[in-house]
Order: sequence, then C-alpha cells, then structure tokens
Amino acid sequence: MQYCKNTLLKDGRSCTIRNGTEQDGKALLDIFLLTHAQTDYLLSYPDESTMTEAGEAQYLQEKTASENEIELLAVVDGVVVGSAGIGSIGKKDKVKHRATFGISVDRAYWGLGIGRALTEACIECARAAGYLQLELEAVAENQHALELYESVGFTEYGRNPKGFRSRLSGWQEIVLMRLELEN
Repeated sequence: MQYCKNTLLKDGRSCTIRNGTEQDGKALLDIFLLTHAQTDYLLSYPDESTMTEAGEAQYLQEKTASENEIELLAVVDGVVVGSAGIGSIGKKDKVKHRATFGISVDRAYWGLGIGRALTEACIECARAAGYLQLELEAVAENQHALELYESVGFTEYGRNPKGFRSRLSGWQEIVLMRLELEN
C-alpha cells in the first residue's frame, strides 16, 4: 500500500506521514531500536531484535507492494520520528476481515500529535484495504495511549492481567481493543 499526507503538529512544524520504502530500511531499524529502548510499553526490547537494515528494507518493500498491509513513517524535519502499521490477521475466510495495528513514536516527539496522525492514517489505510475490524493490544498503565485509541473510536473488549512479563516491573496487564470499520 502507498500513503502520503502532511499534518501540522502542535508546535507548528510539519510532519509527513508516508509509507516506508526500501530506501528507509536503516531509518526504520534506527527508530525501532530507539523507541523500544525508551518505553516499557512495547512488545519487545532492542536486544531481542534480529532485524538488519537489509531485512527492514525488504520488509518495507513487501509492505509497499502489499494491497492490504502497510508500514507508515512519521517524518519531521527530514528525520523519521515514529512508525505505525497494519497487518492482516490472516487470509482465511473467518479472519480476513481483521487487521492488527501497532505504533511507536520517539519520546522526544510525544505530545505533538504524531501518535494521533499515525493512528488516523492507519485507520484510513485499513478502511481502504477493506478490513472491517482493526485490533490492538496496549499496556493498561499506558493511559495516554488508551485515551488516544478511545478518542478515535477503539473500544475495550477484554484484558489479560498477565499479558506481558516486563524485565523492569513484572506482570503488565494488556488491554485488548478493537475498532469497527464498517460504515
């Protein structure tokens, strides 16, 4: 999938939300490692990543060629400061209407509206791809993220009290959320 849109941030700067391309492999790897070191709310730790620059480039090439999946980058002043994407749950008839959503933003850029812009772009792309439901998991303590997701229409449908086992804080409760995309 392809996508490109400019948005004005709360500090007056412009942010481009666009699909990553093969040339963005290093930038995606760098932002992944950075954001996963900055917060304990994401799925993995930087030392667990096995991706390489070439691997990320191939991943982005596949997402750009895909009709129903995408990896978006948030670019401010020529620097990738966040990423988000949608991925298919599966191709079987019973689940092909569902997609997953994930997002991360450099902590230095929190509070500027980048998370909202990436989230709204992923929702737009999920609708364009024909999905009927977008799903995510968020750490219950991550109140800012939960408020953002609720503000764009996601609703909670369950919790897993031992969803993550953090190296830093032990068990983390996971909130399961979904957004119906049907009109």
